Amino acid sequence: MKRIHVLLMVLAFAAGLAAARLLLPRGAGEPSEPPAAGGLATELDRYSPKHYSERNEETIIRHFFRDRRAGFFLDVGAYHYKNGSNTYYLEKELDWSGIAIDANGEFARGYQDNRPKTKFFNFFVSDKSDEQADFYIVRDPGHLTKSTAVPSFVSGRKTEEVKVPTITLNDLLAKQEVKKIDFLSLDIELWEPRALASFDIEKFRPELVCVEAHRQVRDKILDYFTK
Repeated sequence: MKRIHVLLMVLAFAAGLAAARLLLPRGAGEPSEPPAAGGLATELDRYSPKHYSERNEETIIRHFFRDRRAGFFLDVGAYHYKNGSNTYYLEKELDWSGIAIDANGEFARGYQDNRPKTKFFNFFVSDKSDEQADFYIVRDPGHLTKSTAVPSFVSGRKTEEVKVPTITLNDLLAKQEVKKIDFLSLDIELWEPRALASFDIEKFRPELVCVEAHRQVRDKILDYFTK
């Protein structure tokens, strides 16, 4: 059975970069042995400097797929069409296509105007569809990425509360007739376990998953992929 590789993006990003040693291209469906630390740095250097992702995610993603062309991604908590995006380079330079989802509908126009191979959906991804979620959009300059459904996560920030329809990943993918995902990016500020709860990973089997893992939900995320 082909392995699913998981990259946890933690606040101390050095841990994420260390994890890249496990995310090397496979031969005959199996991961190769990680090189020495210096060898890894040399390998990653040819994909740097990064272009659009918030940190070094893009470098590791490109390294893992060896700049493969014409793949398919699912970008959950997609945010801006370019700034901080884990999938913009894939579409712009490598002809990938995919689906982007964000509970903040203000990002829709950017995708419509600049990402022709990406379908953008304004939903709140959860473990149930067809409900209404309370979503808090942070309006403080410099903290726009911290919008969330967990009010305590943005305590002390200037926020705007909006209602957003919910959907499960399984339901959305079924409606879009998606059969296979190559890369899944998941960054929804503490709601990742709820989103994963209604995602049939055995069916879609992404080769690489990149998840932002805040300490409050990190164990739940690890438990999901361990199972």
